[in-house]
Amino acid sequence: MKRRPHTLGTMTDTPTHCPYCALQCGMSLGGDGAEEAPGGRGLPLRVVPREDVPANRGGLCQKGWTSTELLAVPDRLATPLMRASRDAPLEPCGWDEALDRIVSEITRSQGAYGPDSVAVFGGGGLTNEKAYQLGKFARVALRTSQIDYNGRFCMSSAAAASGRAFGMDRGLPGPITDLGRADAVLLVGGNVAETMPPFMRHLTDMQKAGGALIVVDPRRTATARQANLHLQPTPGTDLALANGLLHLAIVDGLLDEAYLKARTSGFEAVRTVVNAYMPERVERITGVPVPYMREAVRLLARGARSYILTARGTEQHARGTDMVTAFINLALGLGLPGREGAGYGCLTGQGNGQGGREHGQKADQLPGYRKIDDPAARAHVAAVWGVDPGDLPGPGRSAYELLSALGTAGGPRAMLLFGSNPVVSAPRASAVEERLDALDFLAVADFVPSETARRADVVLPTAQWAEESGTMTNLEGRVLRRNRAVRPPGGVRTDLEILAVLADRLHAPGTWSAEPAEVFEELREASAGGLADYSGITYARIEKEGGVFWPCPSEDHPGTPRPFLDRFATPDGRARMTPVEHGGPAEDVDGDYPVYLTTGRVLAQYQSGAQTRRVRPLADAAPEAFVELHPDLADRLGIAEGAAVRVASRRGAATVRARLTDAIRHDTVFIPFHWAGEGRANLLTNPALDPMSRMPEFKVCAVRLEPVPTPIDEGATS
Repeated sequence: MKRRPHTLGTMTDTPTHCPYCALQCGMSLGGDGAEEAPGGRGLPLRVVPREDVPANRGGLCQKGWTSTELLAVPDRLATPLMRASRDAPLEPCGWDEALDRIVSEITRSQGAYGPDSVAVFGGGGLTNEKAYQLGKFARVALRTSQIDYNGRFCMSSAAAASGRAFGMDRGLPGPITDLGRADAVLLVGGNVAETMPPFMRHLTDMQKAGGALIVVDPRRTATARQANLHLQPTPGTDLALANGLLHLAIVDGLLDEAYLKARTSGFEAVRTVVNAYMPERVERITGVPVPYMREAVRLLARGARSYILTARGTEQHARGTDMVTAFINLALGLGLPGREGAGYGCLTGQGNGQGGREHGQKADQLPGYRKIDDPAARAHVAAVWGVDPGDLPGPGRSAYELLSALGTAGGPRAMLLFGSNPVVSAPRASAVEERLDALDFLAVADFVPSETARRADVVLPTAQWAEESGTMTNLEGRVLRRNRAVRPPGGVRTDLEILAVLADRLHAPGTWSAEPAEVFEELREASAGGLADYSGITYARIEKEGGVFWPCPSEDHPGTPRPFLDRFATPDGRARMTPVEHGGPAEDVDGDYPVYLTTGRVLAQYQSGAQTRRVRPLADAAPEAFVELHPDLADRLGIAEGAAVRVASRRGAATVRARLTDAIRHDTVFIPFHWAGEGRANLLTNPALDPMSRMPEFKVCAVRLEPVPTPIDEGATS
């Protein structure tokens, strides 16, 4: 979507990047010449897309165009809030009072129950500097192992599968512009036309040049409508489909035998498993016709420059790691990974979903993608932090396990939360609400009173994306600079400032800077030698080069836009193929719950909606939750277009409006997950966890639908 920029103002434009998805579209922010807002903030800011950023090349979606409206939403927090007791209201207070309360509660809890009684929960939208400092704060200032982040709900299955196969996880296998020259792209479980619209132009370029787009999705999404071939499987059957495609590649003589021999290990074990996935059997499991499967394999194998890309639709499952592994096996069988202009990749979702999972927010991780239980990793990072390696805690609980343990015997009694809204975004959300309410103390740092912040004992107002500097790592693995365009309102502090002052009040060892550039310098040192090595990346290089690809181990290193060209990051340099078997969803349909539910996003909203639901043009474009169902299913159930529908699972029920479409399977319904209240999709979703990635099964569960005789309350899904 391109649009003419607003009338130029007198303010010098500030180059930066969009606050939303991992495409990190380039934009410049400038003034309209309007009167300055209180505090000399120079609002409103106009948005001008940047042509010099390859990811978007001058394009933005509606969310990007309206992104500066976030800076002045009506309920923007401008002062700390605190409640005197659990049943008292949140009321304004001073910063010293709020910080004193947090430190007092931390000290009390840890004195009574130990370091792990205090937990930290982060977010995939935090800058690299903030993600790094948050992980350090948990391990050094709090000495707790109980830290994880909402990125566990996004790319963790793809990360686990990539680590198992390639020895390293990094979103795309090359610059995004490589896609425009591909022979074919198989996109599994992703709807980029709505989730990151400027991405589509790279796929359109490919198609114009004769390449083929193949989309795997239970819905005929906006992306699927633009595909050359759409495979529409039953939810939860992607693994069987991938094994079936590899079976066809074998029997049709499409394998790259020389590549398999030279660059992989484990293929014979995989061959033995996929031999049982005959096309007719796979059609019965998935519902995808055999000719469609055969055509997909033919298109992928017709040239050497093809991609297999996975997204949340195939990753957010209790077998998500194995599902992604099956598609990696297919890519390896065709000889794609480790070749320029080809390979396997994961479409990272959140703005810093890539960088956010590299530097210490995960329960088992230290900066540089190091494992926290690796003695050498502990020694390196401890030396940077100025602490004894023995003082660093070990691995903690993963995100949903951490949330489930809150307020339980042996679980955390207090929590600090930055950049996340689990009341809306976590599976089985009503149970998460109960656990948050069971805490002795909850502190939330946010810029608006999100659904989670409203349950807190202390709320700290934080700066937003355009009000602070830092770095982000986009879905390509390219480290980018986010520059401050305007000062935050008076009374608002950055997350780095909050962490630094809390560390000081807790008498934490080491240094704690609130300056992003200084924190990044420490991150460089801490990541040195790790898989995600940022040590050769500097702010100056990022500005000069338009971003730097990691790993980059020295300042004279060019960065690594295409890893694996020479070898994979495994001990023997070979990609490891792992046999995986289809097992179906953790919860299948039955007589009581006869319909599959799948969830996802819509064009005008983002994640839990805490940001986008407050932007008027976006709220007008997508004002409420809905359930998408096939007209035949609606007819059987007596449900009319626009009618209120109660959708129930074994975990809860949501009330939403019906939207009838033949773009979805007869046995499946879809609810977007951006809304709170009675329309909350995650009241229904299944928290069954993948054994490797600890990813919950967001993308499939069993539900039943019932017409609701009374109208939906207009505010129920706001």
